[in-house]
Amino acid sequence: MTENEGVERLSAWQIFLLFLRLGLTSFGGPAAHLGFFHDEFVKRRQWLSDSAYGEVVALCQLLPGPASSQVGLTIGFLQGHYRGAFAAWLGFTLPSALIMIAFALGLSAWPDASSGGWIHGLKLFVVAVVAQAVWQMGRTLCPDRPRIAMALLVAVSLLVMGETWMQILALAIAGVVGSFLGLGGSAASEPLHVPLQSRKPALFAVAFLVLLVVSFLPQATGSPGWIAAEMYRAGALVFGGGHVVLPWLQEGFVASGAMPADTFLAGYGVAQAMPGPLFSFSGFLGGSQAGALGGVIAVLAVFLPGTLLVFAGLPLWSWLREHRRARSALAGVNAGVVGLLLAALYDPVWTSAVHGAADLGLVLILWLCLAVWRVPVWLLAPLSALGGVILLP
Repeated sequence: MTENEGVERLSAWQIFLLFLRLGLTSFGGPAAHLGFFHDEFVKRRQWLSDSAYGEVVALCQLLPGPASSQVGLTIGFLQGHYRGAFAAWLGFTLPSALIMIAFALGLSAWPDASSGGWIHGLKLFVVAVVAQAVWQMGRTLCPDRPRIAMALLVAVSLLVMGETWMQILALAIAGVVGSFLGLGGSAASEPLHVPLQSRKPALFAVAFLVLLVVSFLPQATGSPGWIAAEMYRAGALVFGGGHVVLPWLQEGFVASGAMPADTFLAGYGVAQAMPGPLFSFSGFLGGSQAGALGGVIAVLAVFLPGTLLVFAGLPLWSWLREHRRARSALAGVNAGVVGLLLAALYDPVWTSAVHGAADLGLVLILWLCLAVWRVPVWLLAPLSALGGVILLP
């Protein structure tokens, strides 16, 4: 008997409405999203057992892409197949994506707004948020000396040579070293309980790889094709989801000269205060470059690779969980991801935001609010903007 036998089947529309409610109320980032999903689908609706949900989460955290969105998409698939998967993704993503696209259009219509003190306050808020993310991810993904060393070496290499190819090479080397050192724990003791039978996983894998290769073809900066390529590449190569997408997108949009760092970090700060997936930040970037159409293209493109990998990877999960070297390589990649984010914390986050003692003081207060007092990010973001207006005009 499979995990969701006996559970009342919902239509795609019902799944959409259920996930829309979560998309409107799920504040707090990926970790909080996973908690909301567990409460809704394991405890309340009993669509999955704890063990099945744990297996889904474990796979999605190993795959590139936004882990919490991939978990939601998988749950939608288990309930309503491909229509259910699309309905779950759309419902969870739509609110934040629309808000971020609207924010981009608002800044385009009122360019002077991007030079106010509130933007500087949001940039300092991003420093605190990314610092907290580095700390939390470091504790989880770098629990021993070898992985701490790997993370620091990756950070140093990227600070010296921060091009996209170096980011990819650093993570690849981290994976090889992780496999050689035998990092990571043993396989889970329980058997796989996820009742997903994809008939053509190889087709999804081939589509993922072909589109990744195409994304490296030259495009006119700012064009819809360029936006799609940058977003697809970021979604395909980011491990750890959420905050880790920052250095990939910064390389494409800021380092290339397509967008000022101030505007980029302001949009990222606003994205922190939104419910739903942090990857909806892509809607802001695409909307800033090519209007509403660019925002829609960006959102679809950044989520597409993670979706393809879920459908390709779920049938292979039972193999992956039994092969220690594969798990060790992924543990090495995850340690490298911490180094990737640590490098981004310095450049561009710190260098473009902190310019004096007052800036540093506000960053420390914001970090204290996040790490010690547990102030919600949706409340802290507007307070940071207000603080920027008052203290740093």
